[in-house]
Amino acid sequence: MRQSMSKAGCPYDNAPMERYYNTFKNCFYYRFTFESEELLDEMTKSYVNWYNYVRPHSYNKYSTPMEAHFS
Repeated sequence: MRQSMSKAGCPYDNAPMERYYNTFKNCFYYRFTFESEELLDEMTKSYVNWYNYVRPHSYNKYSTPMEAHFS
């Protein structure tokens, strides 16, 4: 196994997480205001659950990440 590192400022090695954070911010974080840190934590857990178990992804032939992982 070899570690792959690109130049600084080149996010290609981390593209899946960059895409996830973009979706997280645009579909969740920027749409709500949070009255407390506890509410933010609770809603974030709900969002992650929805993202992994409910939301279909075109990359996975419109199955959820968990369906794709276990198929």
